[in-house]
Amino acid sequence: MKKKLMLISPMLHQGGFERVCITTARLMEPYFDVTIVIFNSADIAYDVKGLHIIDIQMGVKKGTLRKLWNIVRRSRKVRQLKKQIKPDIAYSFGPTANMVNAFSKTGKEKVWLGLRNYTDVEERLKIRLFTRRADLIICCSRTIEKEIKDKFNFYKTTVLYNLYDVKAIQEKAKQQEPRLPWGDYDEEGRRIRCMVSMGRDDDMKGFWHMLKVFSLVHEKMPQTRLILMGAGSFSYYKKLAEELGITDAIYFAGMQREPYQYLKKGEIYLLTSYNEGFPNALVEGMSLGLAAVSTNCMTGPGEILLADGNMSFPEKEAQESAIYGEYGILVPVMSKERDLDPGHILPEERNMAEIVRSLLEDEGKLKAYQNKAMERAQCFTYEKYVEKFLELANEKGKACDNPPNVIE
Repeated sequence: MKKKLMLISPMLHQGGFERVCITTARLMEPYFDVTIVIFNSADIAYDVKGLHIIDIQMGVKKGTLRKLWNIVRRSRKVRQLKKQIKPDIAYSFGPTANMVNAFSKTGKEKVWLGLRNYTDVEERLKIRLFTRRADLIICCSRTIEKEIKDKFNFYKTTVLYNLYDVKAIQEKAKQQEPRLPWGDYDEEGRRIRCMVSMGRDDDMKGFWHMLKVFSLVHEKMPQTRLILMGAGSFSYYKKLAEELGITDAIYFAGMQREPYQYLKKGEIYLLTSYNEGFPNALVEGMSLGLAAVSTNCMTGPGEILLADGNMSFPEKEAQESAIYGEYGILVPVMSKERDLDPGHILPEERNMAEIVRSLLEDEGKLKAYQNKAMERAQCFTYEKYVEKFLELANEKGKACDNPPNVIE
């Protein structure tokens, strides 16, 4: 008889941990009876056909007291479901689901809490509440795992990187051609050189930096273009693009369920975030041969782009204009404050623009990084994810390295 696996996610709209939740469900179906519990079924952006999904119909509430009461209500309902379904493992994704998973613990199931973003670690009260009830905290990067151990003295942790079906991504990219507002050549007969990025309309992504970086590149290389995908209105950035005079060179593609047709048009993937977990879109772009130029943000890019997945650098090295990693280029993190002044250009923005431009002008270096990007994407396969997941589920080996002074 199969073991039972319950996956808990607030919603299934477009997002990193939502994608991991759905993919985990698909991959684990041969090994478990899988149930996905969500709090609201609005705006489902993924193919959920054939999956067993329970919507408890307790969506977001506004106001602190209502939010707290909502957590209580959700926890009671999920606890009831756990008693009915009797899962062997309940694995949650994101801070809201983690709270519910922890508070609904029956004592019969293993409670796995997934930390998918560095901002999750900064919520210290929630983490302390989690650790009292968690059987395992699953981190999407080694940096996050180290923070949990160092700051909270919690050692029942493991790292489970996000997963990608590189072959499927490449096949899907071939199936369609995107409708873009430009052709293969500009009005001067120059070949269009395209950069791509993807993410929700959120300040954490630093898109104002990206537009300013692109405007500097475009000023010297008018044949360059930028495709920007993601959920949200992007109204601030459309206005900024207009003020920067680059409206005709940027395509805001909106939320794309299958973004690969757009990704394949790029030569470089840009990431300007000041916080990430393990950036899915970056790896997806790399799997299609886009060279990566990313901020050295917490967390993810350093583990992806440096040899051996190094996750940190000496302080002085982190302040250098660029770290040319084996699999991509890292630049310093830029200001967190949204700055929509088109006339205010930071030195860090000029630095990133110069790196992008120099990469576009050096075909040999560009091609080398594109090849290395595709090579690196192969390290995050479905097969490796399944192997590690089953190892954890079967309690083979050590899920954590407890120091000798820790008393269980």
